[in-house]
Amino acid sequence: ANFLKPLGRHIAVARDIAFNFTYNHILGGWTNSGVKISYFSPLNNEGPDVSADAVYLPGGYPELHAEKISKNTTFFNGLRRASEAGKWVYGECGGFMVLGKTLTDASGTRFPMSGLLDLQTSFENPKLSLGYRQGKLTTDCPFGIKGQVFRSHEFHYACITSAGGDSLFSVQDSSEELKSSAGLVKGSVFGSFLHII
Repeated sequence: ANFLKPLGRHIAVARDIAFNFTYNHILGGWTNSGVKISYFSPLNNEGPDVSADAVYLPGGYPELHAEKISKNTTFFNGLRRASEAGKWVYGECGGFMVLGKTLTDASGTRFPMSGLLDLQTSFENPKLSLGYRQGKLTTDCPFGIKGQVFRSHEFHYACITSAGGDSLFSVQDSSEELKSSAGLVKGSVFGSFLHII
């Protein structure tokens, strides 16, 4: 696996039963390069370490805990403070959904999220998106420069019901067919449904 450039020198990483899908080689690569990693639990209403210079919200199952997460103001305020300070805040799959405005669960109940990205997602009419993808950056970010390609994996049932802003990737599937754009970028906040491998 290729080494993924770290988001910063001290990265606050969300980790609990709602945010637990990470690749060991990525976190291990960051640690081995001298990056400090601090873990925090959004589900327990913890915010990222204020001394961290970047925040990573990995994938997981926030939709199963959406009501609880939606009430966790310490967590959301911590994300907002990080973004207002110009720190990189990156969300992947489940983490991406939490960076949006709302998350609607399978029963149709809509819960407010952080609102850092102009994004609304829903599980009310689930549709499986599954497979390997090639994501080409459409803008510069900590991981690379515009045009750089990342091998990634997509696996989710959520649908985007509303999105606005600049995309993060142009995407090809494993057959090299152009799929679409993916992800969003707003200032120092960015993310997508793609799990970068």
